[in-house]
Amino acid sequence: MARGQLRVLLGAAPGVGKTYTMLEEGKRLLELGKDVVVAVVETHGRAATAAMLEGLEVVPRRSVGHRGIELTELDLDAVLARAPQLALVDELAHTNAPGAVHEKRWEDVEAMLEAGIDVISTVNIQHIESLNDVVEQITGVPQRETIPDAVLRSADQIEVVDLAPQALRDRLADGVVYPAARIDAALSNYFRLGNLTALRELALLWLADEVDVALQRYRAEHGIAGRWEARERVVVALTGGAEGETLLRRGARIAARSAGGDLLAVHVTSQDGLREPNPGALAAQRSLVEQLGGSYHQVVGSDIPRALVDFARGSNATQLVIGVSRRSRLSALLSGPGIGSTVIRESADIDVHIVSHSQAGGRFSLPRFRGGLTVRRRILGFVLALVGGPLLTWLLTALRSPDSMTSDVLSYQLLVVLVALVGGVWPALFAALLSGITLDYFFVAPLYTITVSEPLHLLALLLFLVIAALVSLVVDQAARRSRAAKRAAAEAELLATVAGGVIRGENAVQALVTRTREAFGLTGVRLLDGDEVLSTDGEPADASHTQTLPVGERGTLELSGRDLAAADRRLLAVIVSQLDAALEHRDLTATASELAPLAETDRVRSALLAAVGHDLRRPLAAATAAVTTLRQADIPLSADDREALLETAEESLNGLAKLVTNLLDVSRVQAGVLAVSLVPTEIDDVIPSALEELHLGPAEVELALPADLPAVDTDAVLLQRILVNLLSNALRFSPSGSRPTVAASEFGGTVQVRVIDHGPGIAGERRDAVFLPFQRLSDTDNDSGIGLGLALSKGFAEGMGGTLEAEDTPGGGLTMVVTLPVAAEREDPR
Repeated sequence: MARGQLRVLLGAAPGVGKTYTMLEEGKRLLELGKDVVVAVVETHGRAATAAMLEGLEVVPRRSVGHRGIELTELDLDAVLARAPQLALVDELAHTNAPGAVHEKRWEDVEAMLEAGIDVISTVNIQHIESLNDVVEQITGVPQRETIPDAVLRSADQIEVVDLAPQALRDRLADGVVYPAARIDAALSNYFRLGNLTALRELALLWLADEVDVALQRYRAEHGIAGRWEARERVVVALTGGAEGETLLRRGARIAARSAGGDLLAVHVTSQDGLREPNPGALAAQRSLVEQLGGSYHQVVGSDIPRALVDFARGSNATQLVIGVSRRSRLSALLSGPGIGSTVIRESADIDVHIVSHSQAGGRFSLPRFRGGLTVRRRILGFVLALVGGPLLTWLLTALRSPDSMTSDVLSYQLLVVLVALVGGVWPALFAALLSGITLDYFFVAPLYTITVSEPLHLLALLLFLVIAALVSLVVDQAARRSRAAKRAAAEAELLATVAGGVIRGENAVQALVTRTREAFGLTGVRLLDGDEVLSTDGEPADASHTQTLPVGERGTLELSGRDLAAADRRLLAVIVSQLDAALEHRDLTATASELAPLAETDRVRSALLAAVGHDLRRPLAAATAAVTTLRQADIPLSADDREALLETAEESLNGLAKLVTNLLDVSRVQAGVLAVSLVPTEIDDVIPSALEELHLGPAEVELALPADLPAVDTDAVLLQRILVNLLSNALRFSPSGSRPTVAASEFGGTVQVRVIDHGPGIAGERRDAVFLPFQRLSDTDNDSGIGLGLALSKGFAEGMGGTLEAEDTPGGGLTMVVTLPVAAEREDPR
């Protein structure tokens, strides 16, 4: 009997529509004539999912008793006896009740597949065993039901049922996924937008990896070695040099331009061990690769270009990023093609990016004012004269004829010009002198003697020397001007970077010190303020090779290393002035930061005077008027009038006492001396006290409190005051006919208490401001108080190790969330 086919619908989170899609597919196949049954489906009370069962044959479940509870599970024997062509099995990772044939539902599915029954099943990404810990870190919720990766990867088809995170939250808010009592807690916990986005990405990446494995398996089975551009794979070649960071970032940008692109970094180690990379640079680049979401690889090979291309082909790479060569054209001519040209020639259908770069620390390196040509070029000039002269003499001697004197002279003149172009004046003069002697010895009669018997021969030798000197001087001047132009460009770039760093103000002092050391090739630079080291870069200053420069009146700059030329000192003076400006900017910033608390204190004092002046006058005036009226004997007062005046005085004085208490409390919170006594407390014991203080009953407030809510570590008195403040605000802003709700739920080792209203809410830009002292939504509302309620509530919550946050209520309004830690188990002191 042929084994059945398994098709799995993978979702990022509950509610994306896996079960609905499974039933929809079952109906479609049923209409095509396939024998389909529903082995087990979990509707979770969703009406749309339950409606999809109409028209489908459902295998009755098997009842299992467990600890006095009747549970229903998939009846495997009934499904096997029915032997349909296709069975629909929901929740593949489900754990069966004790007493079932198998412990896990996926084992039941395995039995169906062995019996030749095709299966369509569903699973969420959080149930995959290898991702279980990752999902817990994202959501804070551990998953106890998991399925081994091998089981899922063995499926014949895996499809992602995808839904945008905001669309899923909208479905949740509309009551499509969970009942109303669970919506607020779900939206604020597991179904946060960030959580859903991360889970969605995790599901897509897991499936992409599965598709990649299947593709590699297929290519291996069919012997396909060519590149398939299923998705971009960018390989970055690292040499261990400082340019690696530039290459990696360029490679990451190339990979990012194609969704799902891979970044691979590879370093080729020489088999002979002669080319040793910088281990520190490689370690830093490896860390950068991991930060960019790529992978690091190291291969061994004597032929670096071929090793790079072989690795790229083996990785099915589509792009290869390498650094541009630093060799001169003459060096490339003498030593043959470089790595870049060889890689391009061998890469065939792999695109090669050659990225220009500058060495770290050498970006602003300034060329030195010395001879126009380098020592290397002068040595090459002498070598060319010593090697080219004898070769040319041998060739001309072999081709000698009575009429060849003119061509002989021109040939030696060409050699002198070539040597002048390569090595400059001294190699050219040496070549000219050597050519003149050789001409006289081998080609001017009498042969094989060095005799200057005619003035014309001496003139010819002098002309050789003059031409060589002129050509070499032109070459040297061109080299000098090129070097001067490079230096000017480097100076301009350095000054632009220095000025930009000061303007941005982002640690400008350290940036300037670092640039100074790099630009002038120094071993160390320190900026001192007296004996205090403000900034340093490089090795500690050496007293025997140290130069000091004053930096305004704020410090001293110590330079350790070579002596600076006059041109270097001119540029250094500009940098020193920028350092002085940066130090001044730093001092002004420090002064401003010292003044900021004073400005905040002044703002609070002004707000306090304005608010207290308003809120103290009203109860004082009322209490004074009531007491004054009671003391006037000439005013006849009835018993009811006296009672009303006494009640007014009492309410006013109570309000004053409450105001003074709040002011004292907020001062203790701001001073960090709030007295808190944390003990394990049941939320159910605090909420009734808060309702009683506000004289509220079941008709005014709706409660949604789970029966199994754990105790929290809290101060019951402070928690009660928090709830009283939040409920007072909720009642004030709730529209007519709407009741505020107090709900609680457990999440990630905490208990969250929500006070929910359906009023006007608070704009997002004002969310943080409402928790500041003396902030009110309206200054004209005489019942609003002075804006201490939310500030105190937040301070109390944080003093107890919790938080107080504001969220939007689905459908409109404001939800205040108090989060407190679950109480740790303590020993009974008795």
